[in-house]
Amino acid sequence: MNTVDALVQLSFQIQRILAAVGAEHDLSIIQIRLLGILRDRQPGMLELGQHLGLDKSSITGLVSRAEKRGLVQRTPSPHDGRGVLVALTPAGRRLAEQGEMQITRRITELTKALNATQRKQFTQLASVLVTP
Repeated sequence: MNTVDALVQLSFQIQRILAAVGAEHDLSIIQIRLLGILRDRQPGMLELGQHLGLDKSSITGLVSRAEKRGLVQRTPSPHDGRGVLVALTPAGRRLAEQGEMQITRRITELTKALNATQRKQFTQLASVLVTP
């Protein structure tokens, strides 16, 4: 398998893991990504859209649906009177933590064929590829 094929196949496996965990919690992959982003920050809508690669109307709909489920809340931005910040609610934080544990368990299982040195090398190489 060449580099492209290997990375594409790995991407498919990771997407399957995310989809399976999401299905267990009635979440799409983009909703899982939303919860993941909000674990350690409270971005504005524009910043959130940039992280997710979504336009304004798409991010508004995504946040509105998560808000209706009680997973996120919007608060006025202290820096911009027209802006809002998006944060996890306690229920959203619990769900994000549960999902993170399940995803971690499944990806750890996926990488069990690697020894400790290989896992460290793989992590270093993947970090280079995903760091802007």
